[in-house]
Amino acid sequence: MRVLLINPEWIRKKGSIWKGVAGAMPPLGLAYIGAYLEKEGVQVSIIDMQVEYDTPENILKSLNYKPDFVGISAVTTTYNDGLVIAGLCRKIFPSARIIFGGVHPTFSPEEVLSHDEADYVIRGEGEETLLKLVKGEKEENIKGLSYKNEGRIIHNPDCDLIKDLDALPVPAYHMLRVERYVPSLGAYKRLPGISMITSRGCPGKCKYCFGSYLGNRIRFHSYEYMLKTVRMLKKDYGIKEIAFYDDTFTAFKNNLKLFCEGLINEKLDITWVCFARVDFIDAELLALMKKAGCHQVLYGVESGNQEILKALGKSTTLERVEEAVRMTKKAGIECRTSFMLGNPGDTEETLQQTIDFSIKLDADLAMYNITTPFPGTEMYKWAQDNGYLMTNDWSKYDFSTAVMNLPTVSPEKIEEYYHRAHRLFYGRPKYLIKRVLKIRTIDDVIMAFKAVIAIWFK
Repeated sequence: MRVLLINPEWIRKKGSIWKGVAGAMPPLGLAYIGAYLEKEGVQVSIIDMQVEYDTPENILKSLNYKPDFVGISAVTTTYNDGLVIAGLCRKIFPSARIIFGGVHPTFSPEEVLSHDEADYVIRGEGEETLLKLVKGEKEENIKGLSYKNEGRIIHNPDCDLIKDLDALPVPAYHMLRVERYVPSLGAYKRLPGISMITSRGCPGKCKYCFGSYLGNRIRFHSYEYMLKTVRMLKKDYGIKEIAFYDDTFTAFKNNLKLFCEGLINEKLDITWVCFARVDFIDAELLALMKKAGCHQVLYGVESGNQEILKALGKSTTLERVEEAVRMTKKAGIECRTSFMLGNPGDTEETLQQTIDFSIKLDADLAMYNITTPFPGTEMYKWAQDNGYLMTNDWSKYDFSTAVMNLPTVSPEKIEEYYHRAHRLFYGRPKYLIKRVLKIRTIDDVIMAFKAVIAIWFK
């Protein structure tokens, strides 16, 4: 059996801040699956359309083999492009079975399988389900599989979560064009850079997130596995910078401390960034992270109004956010904050409160997105049940387009505040002087120039 795994491109529209600042990082879900299948003797290759320089059609036609299975991973923002790629695969590889996986297909299998381009949907974690399908196990016996049978769509029971993440092989970076990946603007210090994921699941229960997708019980790689992966990335690819894309990298503090101590003791010379929650951080841990090479932490703040935070399911306070930002700065680590505009209950007043709070925090970087109710989240169901959804055109679910018509603030006002937020935060003389004083290298100059273009000319 020959398996081709494909990551569709996220096509960012003009007017989105992400068009100017977004980088490209490996599709680690596919890299885990690729490594798992390869370990079991399956021939696998990965095409990441995010970093290809030709059209999907030309790339697929140029392959020197015919896959038996094509697996397409999709989130909501890439799902439409995934369907286009599936149509090309149906035409170019007519005998191949086409499988969709990822967050969007997991929560919308009926929608996916309504298209002729899709034969199967794998819901949830894909390693074991895909292996059983490729190995020829009977469809009805494979957990986590949705498929068509004589005009009907069948949904088998959910698959079991993988309990021991260390039992998985290191992601198949060797199947990817590692040299083409670059982190988002402002989120790296050195190149070449790459991303890692060291856990699955999240301790949070935010209403805009997929809490059930990988399980509310968070599972971790051991610090030994993490160090082994870092050593490999340095030795085989010369990696100098790592972005840890875990939802909450700091959730298992003891494991993280051992990892940091390993980086320090082995003198691995890696700089890195991570995502964290303000309720899973402390001064002692931040000091150790700094010593181990961490130079930036991203906190999802989301709103500057306490009642909005409570409605979103954020179990924190504005005071705790301020404390975490202060601790991070004191540790000598850059602080990146993210905010959502257009939440349930938002008004023009609360939108301005969020912008004002972001300026008060005075983080090194601030990211603003328009609140997007993705399928599978509690927020999506709320918006759908109340008639607030304006569209199911998934190409508009891009973090920069208002897709909810809220009773408290118009879509037009939300988009107006989205553009205003970036200009108010980044146009402050105090901020501009601080950033200029941080410029040390030609790379810093280039990054600053790109940021100006992205913010003021998007």
